[in-house]
Amino acid sequence: MMHAILLCGGSGTRLWPLSRKCYPKQFAKLMGDESLFQISAKRLTGPGFAPPIVVTGDPFRFIVTEQLAQVERAAQAILIEPEGRNTAPAILAAALYIARTDAQALMLVAPSDHVIPDCDAFAQTVQAAVPRAQAGDLVTFGITPTRAETGYGYLELAEGANASAQTPQPLARFVEKPDRAQAQGMLQTGNFLWNAGIFLFTAQAIIAAYQTHAPEMLDAVRASLDGATSDLGLTRLAPEAWGQADDISIDYAIMEKADNLAVMPFAAGWSDLGGWDAVWLESGPDAAGNVCSDNATAIDCAGTLLRSETDGLQLVGIGLDNIIAVAMGDAVLVADKSQAQRVKEAVDALKQRDASQAVQLPRDYRPWGWYESLVIGGRFQVKRIVVNPGAALSLQSHHHRSEHWIVVEGTAKVTVDDTVKLISENQSVYIPLGSVHRMENPGKLPMVLIEVQTGSYFGEDDIIRYEDIYARG
Repeated sequence: MMHAILLCGGSGTRLWPLSRKCYPKQFAKLMGDESLFQISAKRLTGPGFAPPIVVTGDPFRFIVTEQLAQVERAAQAILIEPEGRNTAPAILAAALYIARTDAQALMLVAPSDHVIPDCDAFAQTVQAAVPRAQAGDLVTFGITPTRAETGYGYLELAEGANASAQTPQPLARFVEKPDRAQAQGMLQTGNFLWNAGIFLFTAQAIIAAYQTHAPEMLDAVRASLDGATSDLGLTRLAPEAWGQADDISIDYAIMEKADNLAVMPFAAGWSDLGGWDAVWLESGPDAAGNVCSDNATAIDCAGTLLRSETDGLQLVGIGLDNIIAVAMGDAVLVADKSQAQRVKEAVDALKQRDASQAVQLPRDYRPWGWYESLVIGGRFQVKRIVVNPGAALSLQSHHHRSEHWIVVEGTAKVTVDDTVKLISENQSVYIPLGSVHRMENPGKLPMVLIEVQTGSYFGEDDIIRYEDIYARG
């Protein structure tokens, strides 16, 4: 039985404004009606697979469980990192977790934000690598390059290796992201593969590699797992020990030092969607080289990506060449496609200006659903709130605001101090300042309400929680 390890903690800043720190690209619907995380979970479940282990951060724990439920998948475990410390500690935590029950178990480690269109070909490639992994080797997957890409790291094959082989090959070294001339040279030699960041090994083999090359990290992560606590079915790694682990990738910590490496070539298509140029390419440009979302129109454009991510917002491009334009309700990105890798600079610039758009989406996702601010004034705010079936907000009160709730879809069960009642469509209820209140959705469909807040302060930190089914502080 193979255990898929889904790494799910990145921020995806190169796909801003759709991907932001609060809701990174793995959870976004970039390539269809399902998120990259959901597509990855479906690809790495089924016959021959144990339920996956997801390693993620605390802000995403409920997004993970909700998105898995939407595609009818369940995780074997969800390991919550106290803080992001790159891939080396995350993968080790999963290995130690698995080794508790089966040290010889196979681990297929994969980022949750990659695109692999041919799932059958990928499954066959993984199976071809199994014997080497079972023999104790650390197998990394290398992608046959199709262009001189500067956004990826590379793998150099050892002398005599076959880059198009259908079995694992000897690996000479890892190569950092190259400049354009270096990338062109490596493409021409035919002896280099893109580093996919996907690995196959047994739990015992990778733990032994940490013991040899990163023993301090092994001690720290083992202590963190031993001190972990259970929280609503999630496994929270102990923060103090976790903080002692180096913030480092598995490539630097282990792979570049190990002598039992092999690389499995894969040529059937892959992308890490590391920028809007990659999204343009993977989305299948039309005859003019354009890619347009449902709410976008291209007129006399060529080689252009036009995406409107907001219902009711129409994006039109006229006479554009090689342009990326991504529009949302609170932010718009316009860039030359050749500059796609610089989008992170925009996020850094917005952070320096304390612009909320750098990290926050207009829609704020919570364990019970989501909300978005429609209008903000000096002493009032209007929100749309959507509560999932069976979900409930915490029992809470506020120091600085009163609230008026108007149900526009579904039925709400509302608690205000000692009064509990059902509120249907077109009905409303007033929540005085300081009142202890809660909103629940007892129905089988999402419940939608409009909330009008009035007062002197509307920050989310003006919430005093008394009870919360999601164990938030």
